[in-house]
Amino acid sequence: MAATTETDHEEHTGTPGEPPAVPRRRGRGRGLALAVSVFGELLITAGLVLGLFVVYSLWWTNVMADRAADKQGEKVRDNWAQDRVGPGGPGALDTKAGIGFLHVPAMGNGDILVEKGTSMKVLNDGVAGYYTDPVKATLPTSGKAGNFSLAAHRDGHGAKFHNIHKIEKGDPIVFETKDKWFVYKVYGILPETSKYNVDVLGAVPKESGKTKAGHYITLTTCTPVYTSRYRYVVWGELVRTEKVDSERTPPKELR
Repeated sequence: MAATTETDHEEHTGTPGEPPAVPRRRGRGRGLALAVSVFGELLITAGLVLGLFVVYSLWWTNVMADRAADKQGEKVRDNWAQDRVGPGGPGALDTKAGIGFLHVPAMGNGDILVEKGTSMKVLNDGVAGYYTDPVKATLPTSGKAGNFSLAAHRDGHGAKFHNIHKIEKGDPIVFETKDKWFVYKVYGILPETSKYNVDVLGAVPKESGKTKAGHYITLTTCTPVYTSRYRYVVWGELVRTEKVDSERTPPKELR
């Protein structure tokens, strides 16, 4: 047996009076690194999913809604051309097909099909809908004084009122039916109000400054953009009507 030296003794026992060295625990460090890596991958995956959802909400729903609106709009114009406005024959109103087209040059998105109702089922097809609840809109085709109140999405699902903020006082709003053009002039704008403020839809929209019965139009949508917290409101008043000619020549405001 080899002799035990003093050096050998110190290597095995350490310096007298000091505790023995504790070996480094490498397993804990590796586990932490693995957890951080997994968490990072989860964040990346969540980011990709969120990105795809945004693309779907703000782009693809617009594509699908525009297709649906175009198809329905073509059906309405075909009915007009064939003099088949409704089940009651020529001159009858078919609210299921759509009652006409809204033109707002300041928003720059062409004609907007108008249908009955303001439910998500209606508006998600890329159209504007006239109110039936909580305040019933007065259709201009009725000839009665009142408020032709409308709503449409500001983002996603066609976003027909996305550029409503570009409308200014004095701008035209034109509603096209089978045989008439209804030309309105914007006189009031409310950039923000509660979504529960139904007074803006009244037959006489007093919040717009009007106190007497007349022929009004009201456009409403959500604000700020990409939220539904408040409502943006635009009011117009009828200035004249024009009969549709054989060429469907638009009024001067749309040329």
